[in-house]
Amino acid sequence: MSDTQPNIGETLLATVPMAKTLNLEVVEATEERAVLRLPDQPDFHNHVGGPHAGAMFTLGESASGAIVIGAFADQLGRAVPLAVKAEIGYRKLAMGPVTATATLGRTKAEVVAELDAGERPEFPVHIAITREDGAVTGEMTIVWTLRPQG
Repeated sequence: MSDTQPNIGETLLATVPMAKTLNLEVVEATEERAVLRLPDQPDFHNHVGGPHAGAMFTLGESASGAIVIGAFADQLGRAVPLAVKAEIGYRKLAMGPVTATATLGRTKAEVVAELDAGERPEFPVHIAITREDGAVTGEMTIVWTLRPQG
């Protein structure tokens, strides 16, 4: 476990009230990967008894935010992370608890180099949403930017 894991998770839950509303659990959060879990909660079920599509989207978006915090924490004094666009595909029926695993689609070094050059870098975060049996129920890509402050 990374020494930064609690800080990333605490930062996410402190700055994203919706993550707390859904009772999201930060399983892992490092510069390389973020894993969040949505417990099985009847209040967030859809018409077939699984997690609502909106809850799964929020789970995936929150996982992407956790990896952005983890990877770019040292840049947050000079840039604000913002989601630019998102795409989600629902692949299989999700039932019970689901987990979102997020990974960066570009290296941190590439993104920081663009920021250093005065640009507003964009980078994808890829997210897989899985059931407890390991089946992928959804896949997301969220494009983030680091908007320079000032």
